[in-house]
Amino acid sequence: MSLNQDNLDLLRTISKKSDISQRKLAEELGFSLGKLNYLLKALKKKGLVKIKNFRNNKKKINYIYTLTPKGLTKKSLLTVDFMKRKIKEYEELKKEFNNKND
Repeated sequence: MSLNQDNLDLLRTISKKSDISQRKLAEELGFSLGKLNYLLKALKKKGLVKIKNFRNNKKKINYIYTLTPKGLTKKSLLTVDFMKRKIKEYEELKKEFNNKND
């Protein structure tokens, strides 16, 4: 999987579930915690994600992840790029299929 695809998956998940734990986020995306941490830090450094921490009890710190306006724009651009790739793949498969059936 490409880095752009990983970033898109992460941005999409954060936009739906901003209060998810890192462990759950990593599990849902199929990433290791290390990979997730790396991606989150990179997105934060690029200004695409804000990470806010809060305490929901005395023993544990949780985070809320929010997409910045720049993050929303990037998510849209990555989605368009993803759709273009999938349409291209579909057209190539369709052409290959048609050539085999001729």
